[in-house]
Amino acid sequence: MKLGILFSGGKDSMYAAWLAKREGYEIECLISVFSDNEESWMFHTPNIELVKDQARVMELPLVIIKTKGKKEIELKDLEKGILMAVGKYGLGGIVTGAVSSVYQASRVQKICSKLNIECFNPLWEKDQVELLDELIKNKFEVVVSGVFAYPLDEKWLGREINKEFVREMVMLNEKYKVNVAGEGGEYESFVVNCPLFEEELEVIGFKDSGEGNSWGRELELK
Repeated sequence: MKLGILFSGGKDSMYAAWLAKREGYEIECLISVFSDNEESWMFHTPNIELVKDQARVMELPLVIIKTKGKKEIELKDLEKGILMAVGKYGLGGIVTGAVSSVYQASRVQKICSKLNIECFNPLWEKDQVELLDELIKNKFEVVVSGVFAYPLDEKWLGREINKEFVREMVMLNEKYKVNVAGEGGEYESFVVNCPLFEEELEVIGFKDSGEGNSWGRELELK
């Protein structure tokens, strides 16, 4: 079956794409939503422009959906974009990186049902420590691109998701109930290298902005 990946450039959508390919599905395209609303309930926004670079090194076409990011209306924009991708690439389904967000998963499922295509959520309800451990084991190089919850601060920006990162996040979960994999929006991530890439992306610069426990890092790639 030919599939499109609902793609943000972060760890979850990238890992979901890798799992789908490993299971023998044909990955035909990436589908990314460029939202004007930085606080969108549905879509990842940090460094979203850089999915173009990821698509290049993955050697996959990229379908870009633009939206103002208004609640519910953005879903209509998503539906139009998925419909376009289905027609252009002959997709039989969509893959998402949803782990525990019922809000996101249910809305994508509703769109897929309406368009009579499958919706695959290979990470759904996966243990989140296990998810991070699998990323590390399978050589996904992932960095933190934004933090949005106490006690995370600007010092976490750019950190690689490695064994030490997981250990610290488990401790923060025990003490502050911070979600280990960032599923509560505590942090955002960007994949610099993984088995799906034909060449590694190189970060050559960055710009940080924010205050308190809300910070973002704008990455510059070579």
